[in-house]
Amino acid sequence: MSKTDMKFCNSYFLVDPTKASVVDLLLLLFFPNLTSARFIDSPPDTLKSVRRSFTSRWIIVVAIFFQKILMLIRKPMAFVGGLLTSWLNLVPANGGFFKLILNLLTGKLVKPDESSATYTSFIGCSDRRVDLDEKINVGTIEYRSMLSIMASKISYENKPFITSVVKNTWKMSFEGYYDFYNVYQEETLTQAFICKTSSINPNLVVVSFRGTEPFSAEDWCTDLDVSWYEMKNVGKVHAGFSRALGLQKIGWPKEIITLGHQYAYYTIRQKLRDMLAKDKSLKFILTGHSLGGAMAALFPAILAIHGEDELLDRLEGVYTFGQPRVGDEDFAEFMNGVVKKHGIEYERFVYNNDVVPRVPFDDKILFSYKHYGSCNYFNSLYKGKVRDDAPNANYFSLLWLIPKVLNGLWEFIRSFILQFWKGKEYKENWMMRSVRVLGIVFPGSSNHFPFDYVNSTRLGGLARIPPTTHVDKIALIA
Repeated sequence: MSKTDMKFCNSYFLVDPTKASVVDLLLLLFFPNLTSARFIDSPPDTLKSVRRSFTSRWIIVVAIFFQKILMLIRKPMAFVGGLLTSWLNLVPANGGFFKLILNLLTGKLVKPDESSATYTSFIGCSDRRVDLDEKINVGTIEYRSMLSIMASKISYENKPFITSVVKNTWKMSFEGYYDFYNVYQEETLTQAFICKTSSINPNLVVVSFRGTEPFSAEDWCTDLDVSWYEMKNVGKVHAGFSRALGLQKIGWPKEIITLGHQYAYYTIRQKLRDMLAKDKSLKFILTGHSLGGAMAALFPAILAIHGEDELLDRLEGVYTFGQPRVGDEDFAEFMNGVVKKHGIEYERFVYNNDVVPRVPFDDKILFSYKHYGSCNYFNSLYKGKVRDDAPNANYFSLLWLIPKVLNGLWEFIRSFILQFWKGKEYKENWMMRSVRVLGIVFPGSSNHFPFDYVNSTRLGGLARIPPTTHVDKIALIA
């Protein structure tokens, strides 16, 4: 983006990987004159502060290098992902392994239909559970947490699949499925769906954002984007997540006229306005896993910027799982104020060594990113604890390497005994066990899958401090 497009803030750091050559990256790394970098656009003062740090330059170079690789293998990556996912759907489409062999021998092989309500995504194949846990009481934080992770998990699926689960399994009202446009990448890359818990709790609307598709190069480039914008009285905000949510090239205008495209923030906001106007008793929650969690955490910030107090007052809670950091310390302070003012439950779940909640890094110079609110942290025994943040906050620490590898080994062993320990519904399939092997080689990678977050909300049991009521306050004074 050129400087002429920066009409909505004066402080920004924008990186364009498409303009960076290998020589550019080497020059950037070893010669700290960032002002000559043609692929970086930022005010001189910001550049001067960044160029002094080798760590910051190293983070930029690594992020750009991986983005360039992803852009190079974009089509093969999508092809391999589609092929693998289709193969994973081959067995259930044919009624089981032995029937698959029989159909193959008799020439009656059934090919999976990607548009059907039974076709499952790569994420879904790692954990095929779609039922809600009926043992958890409706109306509690635990229920909303469990409902949120299930909504976040099925958000990776196609529209017919989500529609079927919401209507037939959950017995809820399906309110819409959306493919949103990213004006910067000029593609529809953001997905979300909305449902209403009509049969159990008729006053709750669920908005679920889809997370990072494992085989989408574009999604990974969004996650790896090191660009940020600093908004007045708000703080620095991650550019990739902002763009995925619907940031325009002139910033965040309060109202826009869409011509042929839908943008996540604006379309969902209008949908909520319409639904809440018809029923004054309605409240809503926002949820998402991974990238979806980042958008769910950012959504109320834009509502606050636009002065949408009525919507914020009816926002019951934000529930995120494996959510990366969204902004800096000023942004965290701003959001803590928003959450407190409007009585919003902000529940951020982190399972064990999941790497994603520990990025972007808090490197004090380039990012200084902070999570807002407290952290619901769960260890490998699914024991939960409310704390300020997850341990090993920036992930890359030699002191943590051996414990993380040993933990990955334990989780692989646990995958065989969990069903006998906790019940049949916690049995891991062969694909999830394969992911556990990956978690030994690359510690923390398997921890990001929704499987462990589903288990955490069902088995975790957080010790929460009950909110102080008006009567309690009087008693304390007396």
